[in-house]
Amino acid sequence: QGQLVESGGGLVQAGGSLRLSCVASEVAFRLYVMGWFRQAPGKEREFVAAINWSGHNTDYAEPVKGRFTLARDNAKDTVYLQMNSLQPDDTAVYYCAAARKPNLEDVAQEYDYWGQGTQVTVSS
Repeated sequence: QGQLVESGGGLVQAGGSLRLSCVASEVAFRLYVMGWFRQAPGKEREFVAAINWSGHNTDYAEPVKGRFTLARDNAKDTVYLQMNSLQPDDTAVYYCAAARKPNLEDVAQEYDYWGQGTQVTVSS
């Protein structure tokens, strides 16, 4: 059973930055598309970004384009989400997910494994 563990969340002022990390274990990390989703209170979980197995292809949700950058280190079984110019609307629990798919996926149901989430709070 694959496991994903997120870290790096916290409280930051608007305009600040955070870097989230997600370490995978007990999965063949290189075979998986890795994605990030987020869920704010009272809202549905939404897609944030995804990266393919090689790291050469990425996809971002429109609200985060130009501010967030997703990268992966297959040697460390880790994916990183660099978040810049954070705004209060970015406040949410951020979840890392893994999908054994050939293409980038932006639908939560396509993902096989999920982390427990890490809280990101952006104050105004």
